[in-house]
Amino acid sequence: MESKGLLLVALGVWLQSLTASPGGVAAADRGKDFLNIESKFSLRTPEDVAEDTCHLLPGVTDSVANCHFNHSSKTFVVIHGWTVTGMYESWVAKLVAALYKREPDSNVIVVDWLQRAQHHYPVSAGHTKLVGKDVATFIDWMAEEFNYPLDKMHLLGYSLGAHAAGIAGSLTNKKVNRITGLDPAGPNFEYAEAPGRLSPDDADFVDVLHTFTRGSPGRSIGIQKPVGHVDIYPNGGTFQPGCNIGEAILAIAERGLGDVDQLVKCSHERSVHLFIDSLLNEENPSKAYRCSSKEAFEKGLCLSCRKNRCNNLGYEINKVRAKRSSKMYLKTRSQMPYKVFHYQVKIHFSGMESETQTNQAFEISLYGTLAESEDIPFTLPEVSTNNTYSFLIYTEVDIGELLMLKLKWKSNSYFGWPSWWSSPSFAVEKIRVKAGETQKKVIFCSREKVSRLQRGKAAVVFVKCHDRSLNKKSV
Repeated sequence: MESKGLLLVALGVWLQSLTASPGGVAAADRGKDFLNIESKFSLRTPEDVAEDTCHLLPGVTDSVANCHFNHSSKTFVVIHGWTVTGMYESWVAKLVAALYKREPDSNVIVVDWLQRAQHHYPVSAGHTKLVGKDVATFIDWMAEEFNYPLDKMHLLGYSLGAHAAGIAGSLTNKKVNRITGLDPAGPNFEYAEAPGRLSPDDADFVDVLHTFTRGSPGRSIGIQKPVGHVDIYPNGGTFQPGCNIGEAILAIAERGLGDVDQLVKCSHERSVHLFIDSLLNEENPSKAYRCSSKEAFEKGLCLSCRKNRCNNLGYEINKVRAKRSSKMYLKTRSQMPYKVFHYQVKIHFSGMESETQTNQAFEISLYGTLAESEDIPFTLPEVSTNNTYSFLIYTEVDIGELLMLKLKWKSNSYFGWPSWWSSPSFAVEKIRVKAGETQKKVIFCSREKVSRLQRGKAAVVFVKCHDRSLNKKSV
């Protein structure tokens, strides 16, 4: 009996030692988790942004010190998307370089899941769950083993990588600070439930850029529905300037076939370059505006910054978390720097006789204290007598404070002989303009009290006028 009692005591001590010591059952389970991790975690350096020279190995404490991980700084975790070649795309190194330029003391970790990402798309899409689990295990290990605070952790995922980041965020023991989704993939995810894709619950703050949502839901390359706290749709989100076929052919002619793959995914990848732009051009962030639809935005109806209705695109975004996702819109240039300056223009067309014209082309020129932007084209679907029309225009340069504008109604064609003899016209007294970036409103008056705007004739000049009702009325 005594020997049996001693055996039970010894068994109890052994079991206790397993659960209490680092080498016990809990540690053994964690070790098993680490063995199942296929993704690799490379801590890149500012000196070598393109190569995976040092890997952080979950479960191997020394690897963190060997790679010179900075425990007191922010950490960025970059997750790539689907790949045909099985190699990193060129944007990865560019994003790493921009992150280090903006935050020199930070840690930039690139998640390598290339082996899982190079299968047929549906297979790789399914692998995002495994990659997300790998990343979550790595983050939890960093938090538990080194007490690394997750409020310093920012995940950036492109395409399928955005959903892997979201799944990782949903699985960590504590929420990471931020996830940025760079045109999250659409196919297989448009109708997926929140746990299987990027969603606002995956981090303290989730911001998303949608740059290639052309096509029907579920078939567009980028996801169409909002999946973050703030969802930004540059140029409406469907397609990006500089990415059309004509410009693609021109680029191939200039640079050769080496950039063909870049041109094919031009709009999709623009999300990454817009974020890079926000890192490098911190003094002049692009501004996006909350709007119910891209159609309303095109009419210039959404250039308000009241009550968090506008926000910065990219790194310096204001972390606004509402109950519902904020859909925001902006225009951009076709290349870096992408920032433009938005204006709402309101024109009242009057006249003695009733007149209606459809699909009319106009040009407007703006002149300011810093520069001018001439012959900006716009088309009004309909122009009728005694009606007011609002529309959006933008300039690629900062023209400063507005001083003067010119308005021209273009002719339908150079050979429209009937319009030469009887050209339609409208009377225009005032033009109201609101600048989105400065929120300033200006009223322009005709030099002759009322100007006659005639199709195919010379531009009409309007100068800044003083109106006491300006601050009372909304532009």
